[in-house]
Formats: sequence, C-alpha cells, structure tokens
Amino acid sequence: MKILVTYSSLTGNTKKLAEGIFESLENVQKDIKSVKEVENTDEYDVVIVGYWVDKGGPNTEAAEFMKTLNNKTVGIFATLGFWADSDHAYNSLKNGEQLVAENNKILAKFICQGKLSEKIIEQFKKFPEGNPHAITPEKLRRYEIAKSHPSKADIAMAGELFNERLKATCLAQE
Repeated sequence: MKILVTYSSLTGNTKKLAEGIFESLENVQKDIKSVKEVENTDEYDVVIVGYWVDKGGPNTEAAEFMKTLNNKTVGIFATLGFWADSDHAYNSLKNGEQLVAENNKILAKFICQGKLSEKIIEQFKKFPEGNPHAITPEKLRRYEIAKSHPSKADIAMAGELFNERLKATCLAQE
C-alpha cells in the first residue's frame, strides 16, 4: 500500500494541513508532494489531494490535477476562508468530489477554515456595499479568526479521519 498526499496551496493553509495529514498516516508507505511536483500517480494505491477553495470549488491547479486521477482510491481535503460548517464549505467540497467521483473510489472528505490572503482581502475592500464579497465588520472578524486555521484540532481531525477510513477499508498495512 502506497499513499500520496498532494496539495495546492496559496497562503500555506492547505500545505500545513497536508503535512499534518501526512505525518498522521500510520502503517503505510507514503509520499508528500505539491500537485506541481507530481509527474505520475501510477505507483500509488491512494491519492489524498488537497486544494484551496476558489469560486466554490478546487483552485484551477488542483482541479486540473484531480481530473487526471483514474481508478484510484481518493481522499479529498480543502481549506477555505469561510466557516467549515457552512453551505459554501459543503458545496465547495462536493464540487471537488465531483471531479473524481466517476472514475475513482472516494475514501473520505475533509474541509476546514483557513486564513485568506491579504491580497484577496484588499480586493474585497474595493467592492461596493451590496456585493457578496464586500467587506463588513463581521467579515473582518471572521478573517481575523481564520488566521488561526488550520488549527492543531483541524489537523488532528483530518488525520484521524483519513487513518480511520484507511483502516476501515483494509487499505492500511498492519
């Protein structure tokens, strides 16, 4: 059993989560690489892929990589600048799943909040009132909270989820 943990990261959130998931995987051969570094997935039985949410789904780089996966067991994780229990988070994760679900087996899915890039926040400040991305005091408070994510708890939950699913599907070597 060989597992690849791969990710696309803009602000470091998804990379941090990927590294935590990688470190938590037990009793398996494993590699970790950014999606830019992955040349081939043939040697891997499981690919756990992470992305930052852009426009309600995987960022372009991750989406293109995900579309290449075929006949794999795939785990999906993501980070976004919104609450992890929101409809936006659910739909963003579902949109990632749809890229791989037809030709692969889904192992598990995980999403957590992550900090927004300052560049994006500055862009949002330029939007007029009434625009869905316009800055409000509530959004500024949420962006401040998001700076502490992915937290140790987020990373632990993601690691536990993927380990449990590997064990449940008898993919982990004992």
